[in-house]
Amino acid sequence: MLGADQHPGSQPPHSRGVPRPEAHAVTLNRSISPDETVHSSMNSNAYGKPVPPKKDRREQARDSARLMREEQQKRDNRKRLFMRGGIGAGLLAVAAIVALVIVNSVGSAAAGPANMASDGILLTGDGSAIQATPTKALAADAKPIATDRTALTDTANIAVYVDYLCPFCGQFEATNGEQIASWVTAGNATLEFHPISILDSASAGSKYPTRAANAAACVANYQPDDFLAVNTALFASQPKENTTGLTDAELTSLVKSAGVTDKKVASCITDRTFASWLGAATKRALAGPLPDADIEKVSGTPTVLVNGVTYTGALDNPTTFSDFVAAQVAPAK
Repeated sequence: MLGADQHPGSQPPHSRGVPRPEAHAVTLNRSISPDETVHSSMNSNAYGKPVPPKKDRREQARDSARLMREEQQKRDNRKRLFMRGGIGAGLLAVAAIVALVIVNSVGSAAAGPANMASDGILLTGDGSAIQATPTKALAADAKPIATDRTALTDTANIAVYVDYLCPFCGQFEATNGEQIASWVTAGNATLEFHPISILDSASAGSKYPTRAANAAACVANYQPDDFLAVNTALFASQPKENTTGLTDAELTSLVKSAGVTDKKVASCITDRTFASWLGAATKRALAGPLPDADIEKVSGTPTVLVNGVTYTGALDNPTTFSDFVAAQVAPAK
């Protein structure tokens, strides 16, 4: 006989797989209560627990798999959201860093040094000594004021744009520096010197051209009459390209050895007071226009102009340069 809790056709656990003859002919002589009907729609497992029919188990498995997929999808979505957030934050951080680097490299506008209102320092002579022409400091964002040469028609007005790491500038200085100084001292020439920095990338990360030119600008600001002596010393100690060059402490020592005694120059060098102005002056020289020149802009160093005419001769031949200077002065007389 069938137990009361068994559905027709089901098998008790201990007889699983054993055929039951004539099971199909068995009929129940009593009605089944509703509670029994609900209960009897489930098979029993080995522990007497109700087990869903095969169809229901498949549906339950599908539902369970669906729920698992949905839960996994939620986890994946959370992970992707987190990753996107992390990547987004990373990109924002990178963008902020790039922006910071750009702002720092450009630098805020800064006033220039005194006695360099033209972006250069003008040196003249009285027959016995060389003096700097005094000018007020260039205000932040102010345009440079070109030197008025209307009263300088009887002299060779030499303008030089140099980078203190440039080996060709060093060659020109070694070849012509002494004779130019003698012309200026005698009052036969003026020298307008423009330090710029175009070779920072060739100084092993030390930005030596900027630091050296800043040192020169510090001297122009505080002790301008010693500018030419410091300029000569900087070229005499010129480092090779792709080296770090002199440290700020060594630059300070160098200007002192050249005769600079003003104590404010040392802090000006270490603080790099005029580095931002120098960057702006360099950009102006490279972009142009250059005042009183037959060229639009500086395209390399040294750029040497005599009465507005570009010198293109040999840098290592003093006679060639001297002849060029004489040729530019003669038409003006």
